[in-house]
Amino acid sequence: MCLGIPGEVISIEENGEQMRRAKVRFGGITRDVYLDLVPEAQVGDYVIVHVGFAISKVNAEEAERVFELLSQLEGDDALPG
Repeated sequence: MCLGIPGEVISIEENGEQMRRAKVRFGGITRDVYLDLVPEAQVGDYVIVHVGFAISKVNAEEAERVFELLSQLEGDDALPG
């Protein structure tokens, strides 16, 4: 099963010839994510991430709805707000 998780872009690192990379926050966890498939993503945007790559943008309301659903599946401690 493949699962894309929404996260908020909190910073972007651009290095010319290398891939565009960002720090993305998933609840209380931050991970490095590549943004090359979503070049329009900016700091503050929410993106859907699958295996380390952002694959689409999503609005904040939709991301929050997914966080709430995941919390219901895992319990209150799954994604600290």
